[in-house]
Amino acid sequence: MRTSAGFSVIAEMSYEVRKLDHGYSNRMLYINIGTGKIESRAVTQMMKEKFVGGRGFGLWQLWNAVTKATKWDDQENEIIIGTGPIGGITTYPGAGKSLVVSLSPTTGSVVDSNVGGYFGPYLTFSGWDLLEIQGKANRDVIVFIDGDTGTVRLLESSEEDLNTHVLSERLTRAFSASDKPHDLAAISTVSAGVGAEHARIGCLNFSFFDLKRKTPRVKQAGRGGIGSVFRNKKIAALVVKRSVIGPDPNGANDLARVRAAGKQINKEISELDPAQNDMRSVGTSHLVEIMNEYDLLPTHNYKFGSHSQADNLFSSVWRERFSQGMPDGCWIGCQMACSHAVDGFTLRTGPYKGDTVVVDGPEYETIGGSSNMGIWDPEFVLEMNFYCDTYGLDTISYTTGMAFVMECYEAGILDKERTGGLDLHFGNSDAALEVLHQMARGEEFGVTVGQGIRQMKEQFVKAYGASPKFLNDIGMECKGMEYSEYVTKESLAMQGGYGLALKGPQHDEAWLIFMDMVNNQIPTFEDKAEALHYFPMWRTWFGLVGLCKLPWNDIEPADNQTRHRGIESAKVPEHVRNYCELFSGITGTEVTPSDLILQSERVYNFQRVFNLRMGYGRRAQDMIPYRSAGPVTEQEYESRSDRYDTQLRDKVGIDPGRMTIAEKVQALRAFREDQYQKLCDAAYKRRGWSNDGIPTIDTLRRLGIDFPDVVRLVEAEQ
Repeated sequence: MRTSAGFSVIAEMSYEVRKLDHGYSNRMLYINIGTGKIESRAVTQMMKEKFVGGRGFGLWQLWNAVTKATKWDDQENEIIIGTGPIGGITTYPGAGKSLVVSLSPTTGSVVDSNVGGYFGPYLTFSGWDLLEIQGKANRDVIVFIDGDTGTVRLLESSEEDLNTHVLSERLTRAFSASDKPHDLAAISTVSAGVGAEHARIGCLNFSFFDLKRKTPRVKQAGRGGIGSVFRNKKIAALVVKRSVIGPDPNGANDLARVRAAGKQINKEISELDPAQNDMRSVGTSHLVEIMNEYDLLPTHNYKFGSHSQADNLFSSVWRERFSQGMPDGCWIGCQMACSHAVDGFTLRTGPYKGDTVVVDGPEYETIGGSSNMGIWDPEFVLEMNFYCDTYGLDTISYTTGMAFVMECYEAGILDKERTGGLDLHFGNSDAALEVLHQMARGEEFGVTVGQGIRQMKEQFVKAYGASPKFLNDIGMECKGMEYSEYVTKESLAMQGGYGLALKGPQHDEAWLIFMDMVNNQIPTFEDKAEALHYFPMWRTWFGLVGLCKLPWNDIEPADNQTRHRGIESAKVPEHVRNYCELFSGITGTEVTPSDLILQSERVYNFQRVFNLRMGYGRRAQDMIPYRSAGPVTEQEYESRSDRYDTQLRDKVGIDPGRMTIAEKVQALRAFREDQYQKLCDAAYKRRGWSNDGIPTIDTLRRLGIDFPDVVRLVEAEQ
């Protein structure tokens, strides 16, 4: 059997498309792409009460699908995608998030990644709270979920070019009812690209059809290599179709209450965004100049925090390049509308050289990654951004990995013989692009870089006799995940925000630099520990319900700073209460801010135990590369010698006057490493964890996640 789009059908299931009830369809879609099994599974009341949705559901399903011995490329590993009970609501900004859960190729443990685009909402409105994919195919396949007809098909793919910008355009048109823009907009795809086949840092691209540009665009689930899992399973793409959404797609308990909550925050965005972060005009690129001003912009593998050429990448540059002078949203009805793009960009390298394309972004992390490599050319940023996206490669892991490689090259660990003839000094944009194309081809030195920093460190020690201590100091990874793009040397709390993050050093758990370093709002270890409790728990909540965090604190009430002081102002209390109204209005369950934190605490602690099950989840895995805490080299120390000398005198109680630079580096290091250990002590205590970073049985009982297998695991590991 062949479909109207011309694909051979491997397996098929029909189902009843039913309306959501209080945010849930109460069922999930399971597909084993190896056996062809397709079935509907129940979402239980326990799942909703304990895990809420999105990331929580994904963690629970994956926990029950794998064992402690499961590897990322085993058949039983899953890719799980869902939103949550608020996901897709069109009257509240930022409701287009999907959460993806899998075992990671780079960390070896469970990973979650959030992403915009239409796929998650369309999946929900097609009648599924979750999509759970298991198994491996022996040839490339496409999963097609038709929410208009109530049909799920597993299809044999005949696509030759699997790179995202080609494949998303081709499949959007192949599965659409017509070439009319609104019919095309009813399709959303998930794809990776050839880079994800050959590297462990693969990302997933979730599409949304841009009605103004009349082409699909994409957002990325970038962290942890889930795109590599996708291609390892031989999935070419996922496709969902949903033509009609309706005025109350989530089946809200009290739609008027939901609309009132949305009206309030949408009004704030419209009135206050231009004077605050101007997200509607420049998106996250506004951070570049702020980070440079405060010595936080990563430069030369996080050695330094600013650069004289940084203004080449400031938001003013991107303001001129972002196309059509319009706000761009990655989901319907989002007034934040920060998903910008550059039209008419002509590629100068790679397999699509000479083609004119749309580049999604760049976002701050991609721009910051370019600065980390010492490359200050916006043309390079766009070229690199496009190819990472279409190849299905995470820009953060690619750029942080390349910055590590460039420092190894300048330190003499690598040379042209070892890099296949490439000069990988900082700033060499042509060589950086060549490595990117090699990754996609699965050739030469690009294969090495594509394995990630953890694997590169092991290889450079074994093959080249490099110093393990030096590589561990400068290799900016924790738990196997590459750092996102912020310098943390002067913020102990942010060092903890990265080191204690469950999946690895990603800023979406806690971004505490300004609270800690600039505003001095959390001066004591106890203050920092409280921040490292509250903010990761709060930010986790967005991933349970299908929301983007940007409307929470990238826009805030005009009187927020005067009404609230210290850590309370950073919480943006009025917005938190507004989210309570939204959740209660959708689900019919009355909640307080404390209830939302409790929802997250359950899932957060469960994920920590999941890490423990996979061989991680202890203090040892929370340790960070020293470059994250302080200057590794004498050059770094001397670049900020006044700062560091003052700290030795005032904080350590040492007179640096008669000390050599090497002695100063070691004295400062001993102090800062001790400070980090004390921070971990305080954070573990606040979270209800043991001194080794394991949730206690009392904590599990308090949270109601003392499932028998969870308790047995923790008792055995204590």
